[in-house]
Amino acid sequence: MDKQSKQRYFERIEDKVRELPWYVIEFIDKRKRKLSHTTLLNYCHDFIIFFDWLVAENLSAGSKSDVALETLEKLTTQEIESFLAFLEFKLGNSKLTINRKLSALKSLFDYLQNKAETKDLQPYIHRNVMAKIELNAVKEDQETVANRIGGKILREDEFEQFRQFVAYDYGQRYKDNKKLYQFHLHNRERDAAIVSLILGSGLRLSEVAGCNIEDLDLKKSFVRVIRKGNKEQYVYFSEQALRDLQQYLLIREERYKPDKTMPFLFLASQMGPSGKSRRLTQRSIEKWSKNTRQRTASRRLPSMPCGIRLQPGTIKKTMTCRNCAISLATLRFKRR
Repeated sequence: MDKQSKQRYFERIEDKVRELPWYVIEFIDKRKRKLSHTTLLNYCHDFIIFFDWLVAENLSAGSKSDVALETLEKLTTQEIESFLAFLEFKLGNSKLTINRKLSALKSLFDYLQNKAETKDLQPYIHRNVMAKIELNAVKEDQETVANRIGGKILREDEFEQFRQFVAYDYGQRYKDNKKLYQFHLHNRERDAAIVSLILGSGLRLSEVAGCNIEDLDLKKSFVRVIRKGNKEQYVYFSEQALRDLQQYLLIREERYKPDKTMPFLFLASQMGPSGKSRRLTQRSIEKWSKNTRQRTASRRLPSMPCGIRLQPGTIKKTMTCRNCAISLATLRFKRR
């Protein structure tokens, strides 16, 4: 993810934490170095729900930003169980979602009890009610897991089916719609390259949107990405992704007319009085992919988490299954 996108995330985090007590702001600030910006933003949302509930239940006076440390220290296990019931029955959260919210609160309370210190070297709270609360036991038999995951895995023919639709069939279907047809002709090489890169590498959408030209190595078929914890990784992509990237790079400069100093790999069309190109953002790709999924010919593709929004779970499950299949095939071959 590029610096501008990260900055927007941190601005959203700053907006959210202003609604919360001072010790939560301190906790979020301390965790910025360790946790991703998306995790921190989710923490903020979870904390807002919790502190709003405390005020609504008259467990604290004033607004949620006024909740004192003493209030947290005096919370009972029964009150926390009531909050978890509120999440499940009032908000309709699943057990997995409740576990995620509970884990966020456990992390906060652990910080207040075991890491944060007053000037007198005392912990912020001495009693941690969250340590007494257990996560939901979420158990599924193998058949249930298989059925749940099965609908979220793209088969080999569906990879090519969606790529084909983006690269060619979309234009044929909407040839009579001048606006859609011109959009397709202008961007089909770029869009096909994005689809192929995601499907052919397992990269996250944010990683693809944040790619720069210098991150790409076409000779070795890999792309450099920065992942959680600022870890640098080189991710290999498929031959189809290589071909589509090469086709896109052939028309990139002439069609999108980027400034020579512009390093962004995927560009948006020129807009505004200045007519300058800019990086194609994650949000723009998600919006485009949603529209494309709604127009695709396949009966299965629109209903599953496909398209370029390709939710992380879909990509991870699909790529894992493909890699497992390759590994098993290799193992069987070696045993012969």
